[in-house]
Amino acid sequence: MTPTVPPPRTPLSQPSLEDRIAQWYETELGWATAAGARGLPVRLLTGLRFDVLELPADAGLAVLRRHAGLTGPAALMGRRMRLLVAAGSAEELPGLLDWLEWGGVALDLRALGAGGRMTAPSPPGWAGAQGAAVWLRPPEPRHEVEPTLPAFAGLGCRGETPDLVRLVGTAATECHRARLSRTNSAHANAQPLAFS
Repeated sequence: MTPTVPPPRTPLSQPSLEDRIAQWYETELGWATAAGARGLPVRLLTGLRFDVLELPADAGLAVLRRHAGLTGPAALMGRRMRLLVAAGSAEELPGLLDWLEWGGVALDLRALGAGGRMTAPSPPGWAGAQGAAVWLRPPEPRHEVEPTLPAFAGLGCRGETPDLVRLVGTAATECHRARLSRTNSAHANAQPLAFS
């Protein structure tokens, strides 16, 4: 006799957390991702829809305080902050730093542009792994993020969002202040007190 009950189906494999995160960025925001091996964080490709200004977290927090009206997304990854700016801004950074007279100063300020990758924070409202990247100012799904990103709008331009020149000037100043603060506190702690 032939069995009339079909054999049990093999359960479909569930997508990994990395696959779900990549899918969220691709479908909700339209951002390109590069998934690594299983267990490795998803990376967002820079230079397509946005570039990134990366600076120390203490300097980045000071930038956010000074530019309270900054509307672009900002993420934190360990001791580094990443500010999303308009695509093409990474190419402008060296020239802007020179023009703002920061070109010869050692700043811990970098830009990720075409061909770069940024670790994708967990989407807003999702639980993330400890030590993973997090959004301080998340992008808004189903809204055009790119028009709100700081961009090079020409000199003397005053818009609702800070243009790239003002943002880079503030970021350079805060990176320099943070560096001096770290250097001064290291020297102050290394020198014994002298009493006369």
